[in-house]
Amino acid sequence: MCTTAVRYWARRTLDGATPYGDYQSMGLSNRQYGILREVVDAARTAQRARGSGAAQTLIDRQAQARCTEQYRDGGPTDGPWQ
Repeated sequence: MCTTAVRYWARRTLDGATPYGDYQSMGLSNRQYGILREVVDAARTAQRARGSGAAQTLIDRQAQARCTEQYRDGGPTDGPWQ
């Protein structure tokens, strides 16, 4: 779920879509929003350097890797307010 949501919003953001409210209205957790911001930053750099195709590939790869890393323990949080 994390990977799908991050990829979707990263592509929309990279395509210049107007942000859809805050991260909660996007259906993301705070942790997923942090991943999204990192992925979009990296994708913008890739797009400038190597084009849109490279950015799309990077979004796919990094969304998967970062979501896997963040949720490897299977739990949504490390504490009640994380």
